[in-house]
Amino acid sequence: MAEGGLVVLGLDPGSRVTGYGFVLEISGQATLIETGTIRTPAKKDMATRLGVIFDELQVLIKKHNPVEAAIENVFVGKHPASALKLGQARGAAMAACATNGISVAEYEPTKVKKNLVGVGNAPKDQVAFMVANCLGLKKPKWAEDASDALAVAICHLNERRMRKLIGM
Repeated sequence: MAEGGLVVLGLDPGSRVTGYGFVLEISGQATLIETGTIRTPAKKDMATRLGVIFDELQVLIKKHNPVEAAIENVFVGKHPASALKLGQARGAAMAACATNGISVAEYEPTKVKKNLVGVGNAPKDQVAFMVANCLGLKKPKWAEDASDALAVAICHLNERRMRKLIGM
């Protein structure tokens, strides 16, 4: 916990690009700490790329000390090989959290969109707009993957508040 607040790490994992976002919530108000992407070396083998995700997240986690993390679930589309790679990237990100004692909540992409925008099939630009709005910023100034990571973090904070209100 930051002074009087809660730091949450949002993650949008990918084998090529992993989005991350650290959000601080104090008294129900979310503010941006840091967001960005981890880009893995495309010409390297998968083990090396997963190591990059793990190592870079370790550094970021130590820098910002989040108490909780939230991650998008794997979306299985037409390409099973892509889903497998995405699952491996998720595993590397979750392992980085686990080795630092951070619990990880998992959310379906449609739940994140519905939580922020009101509909589960909202386009990415609408999600980015709502992320900026929730964080008190005028326009999104980050990559799509970073925006998605911030959306997961904000969704988690909203869900956390709701569970607390209803006594769960």
